[in-house]
Amino acid sequence: MSKFVLEKIVRQHAEMAAFLWSVYDHHLLHPEENAELDEIRIARLIERLEAHLDGLRVAREAGLRIAKERYEEFPEQGELFVLRMLSAAEPPRILDLDLDKVRTYLRTAPRS
Repeated sequence: MSKFVLEKIVRQHAEMAAFLWSVYDHHLLHPEENAELDEIRIARLIERLEAHLDGLRVAREAGLRIAKERYEEFPEQGELFVLRMLSAAEPPRILDLDLDKVRTYLRTAPRS
């Protein structure tokens, strides 16, 4: 069975996952800046982030390749987060992450 990957869709998954991680992390660090992000909206944001990561995982090698390309083009913390989540053998759920460790990794990891 041959695999058919829609590159533009997979790229959108990578871009949206990076963006949503950035929004989520920024909100956790600065909750007073956007009072509209209540518990329900944060839960929806996390669901969307998990879904975009799942879309990249379903694309397998193409998902990882595209995530790497996005990070090479935009070596930002959101793109690095996506790349790291795809590289994990058993990726944790977003809610199970140790955010201090994630932030330290994203700040100190060598840039491409």
